[in-house]
Amino acid sequence: MSIRPILEKKTSSPVIEGAGVRLDRAFGFGNTSQFDPFLLLDDFRNENPNDYLKGFPWHPHRGIETITYILKGSVEHKDSLGNFGNLNDGDVQWMTAGSGILHQEMPKGNKKGEMHGFQLWANLPSNLKMTNPNYQDVKSKEISVIEDDDGTIIKIVIGDYKGYKGLIKGIASNPQYFDIYVPPNRIKSFEIPTYNNCFAYVFEGNAKFDYSSKPKGIKIEKTINNEEYTIRDMSGNKTLITFDTGNQIKLLSGNKGVRFLLVSGNPIQEPVAWHGPIVMNTNEEIKQAMYELNNGTFIK
Repeated sequence: MSIRPILEKKTSSPVIEGAGVRLDRAFGFGNTSQFDPFLLLDDFRNENPNDYLKGFPWHPHRGIETITYILKGSVEHKDSLGNFGNLNDGDVQWMTAGSGILHQEMPKGNKKGEMHGFQLWANLPSNLKMTNPNYQDVKSKEISVIEDDDGTIIKIVIGDYKGYKGLIKGIASNPQYFDIYVPPNRIKSFEIPTYNNCFAYVFEGNAKFDYSSKPKGIKIEKTINNEEYTIRDMSGNKTLITFDTGNQIKLLSGNKGVRFLLVSGNPIQEPVAWHGPIVMNTNEEIKQAMYELNNGTFIK
């Protein structure tokens, strides 16, 4: 087994999107090659309805897929094809925008006014950029959950783990998307396909993803299973960790445990041309999409 070394750690950045929604962006736009096939990860977490109720009014997508995962509150969805629905606590929606779609997403929050969820964008390879739009919705009760003897909980949002499989199928990048909770003071490892690009995003508690046995001259902070560890530089709330290749990640959870997203996928390794929510391979394709938006031929 080879443990994946860390390439980079950073904290998400506050941004305003839609009609004034305050959220934190873990990554997105610009050069996202180290996350390929993923393009963007937003953490929308708020207890003040004024910071999210204006939502994300009608806007286009082409050439990508969006994955929305709700932890608290709800999001109402409508699109130009006549689809309508609500995502509630624990629900997941995988939307393939493909050749083009216009939609809106309007957060509502729960009875306490809390709203928390994530939106991940996945790229489409060139041969699927203009595929037909599609939705795959999974309700919370349908998500496979693994609970280890030590209290570790793994929700399989997408993909498969130890024989348990998520319900979302037919995704080109063969992604894995897990919501993982590790109890306090545990050493855990999780298997990842060796050459998938992989990242973790911490949103509760903390952990040391690059923990090591005692280095010389470093004060011991913890002894587990007769091994001594230092836990300096633990990664906490809103921290994004990007990993190099290998078939495992390994961590030491903090005194309050840790909860994080663990996401990986096959890199597409194709040119990326951006224009907001439209992602193609060339600038000419972007210009064509904008021309179609303006003359009413965007929806195929």
